[in-house]
Formats: sequence, structure tokens, C-alpha cells
Amino acid sequence: MHVSSTTGDHEPARGGAWDAARGAAAIAYNLVGSPWLRELYNRWGTSREEWLAPMPGDELVPEPVLCSTRSVTIGVPPDAVWPWLAQIGQGRGGLYSYDALENMVGLDIHSVDRLLPEDQRLRTGDLVRLGKPGSPCFSVVSLEEDRSLVAVSADPATGSPVPTPVREGTGATWQWVLRPIRGGTATRLISRQRNSHPANERIMWRLVEPVGFVMERRMLLGIKERAERTSVQGRH
Repeated sequence: MHVSSTTGDHEPARGGAWDAARGAAAIAYNLVGSPWLRELYNRWGTSREEWLAPMPGDELVPEPVLCSTRSVTIGVPPDAVWPWLAQIGQGRGGLYSYDALENMVGLDIHSVDRLLPEDQRLRTGDLVRLGKPGSPCFSVVSLEEDRSLVAVSADPATGSPVPTPVREGTGATWQWVLRPIRGGTATRLISRQRNSHPANERIMWRLVEPVGFVMERRMLLGIKERAERTSVQGRH
């Protein structure tokens, strides 16, 4: 079975109606195929070792109902990848995903193709918004420049992070690790999400899960594209 939306590091052209159509088609494909594709899209790009390895922030949701670990290889060192990660979020650098789709539902996302000096000073307690104020968001719990970033879901109205560790109710982490490879000349960018929610919400989250995969896959590839392009431009 061909699974074009769950494999490979190809990044399609960005922007406009064509971009929205590509994203919508990928979402439809994964929604229909989710009973058979879950293992593939929840481990997209990830080795067995990366899937099993502990990551900073795992302890915040110790027994997740849903879990994904996704990775991409980026041909520049971690310190050239980190600035793109440090400025993620609505009202900042964007999410480097399918902006056109996100804006169709009013999230007001505008991903940039440049580094923003004013958005590089990410700190614990800062919010990473997935849309305009009132939309889902994450609160930064810990970060180590060029190495890791951990955020936990927060109340969209107040910005207060959910109490951790999350053992009952709904809560999620968004965890990032930048691992140097090839003697430090390249990076494995690894994203993990651990989600806990009540049993009566499981059907809803099974629908959200493949949508989240399509958007996060595009985000990983968006970071890869920008970091590698900026590195090439810097050599000329």
C-alpha cells in the first residue's frame, strides 16, 4: 500500500489554494486510513531507538492515551535549527505548516521565511499559541538552547498551564529534541506529543490525531526547508 502522506522528506510548494488543497487531501487520506495508518503516522520519520528513547517532559504525562514521536533529518547543525523552533507560534514566526488551511478556520497564522530577532528570547512560562487568542496553546515548561524544548497544554482563556503530572482529565505535552548527527554538521529534529484525556473523548481525539499528524509533518518539513535554505544563502 502506498502511503505518500506518511513517508518521505519531500516538502511540496507552499502557499495559496494549491497549498490548502494539498493539505486537505492529506488530511482526508489519513482520516479514512487512520485505522491502518496510525502506527505509521504516529512514528513518522522515527527510528525504533528514537521511539523508545526517553525525552525531556515524558514525566509530565506519565501514562498517555495517545502518543506520537516524529522526526526529520536537517542538514545543518542544531544551532542553525534552534532559532526557527524558538520563534514558533501564532503572532510570532508561525507554525510553518498549512497556513491556508489554518486560516480557513480563523486561526490567523502567518508563517515567516526569516528569523525574527524579537522572537528569539523564548522563556519558561511563555505561550506558544496554535491560533489567535482563545485558541489552543502550550506553556513553555523548560528549554535548553540548541537542545530541547518542552511545553504543556494551557488554558486558552487564561494561559495557565494544566497541573502536572497529568493523571486524570485532559492534558498534553509538546516536546522537542535537537540531536546532533554526522559529527555535529546535521540535526535530528524530534517532536513528541503525549496526550491524556477522559474515555468519553477518545472518539473525538481519534479524529483529531490524523489531522494533527498532517499539520505537524508539514511543520517539521517547513523547519527543515527554512533552516537548510538559510544555511545555503549564508554561504553565498
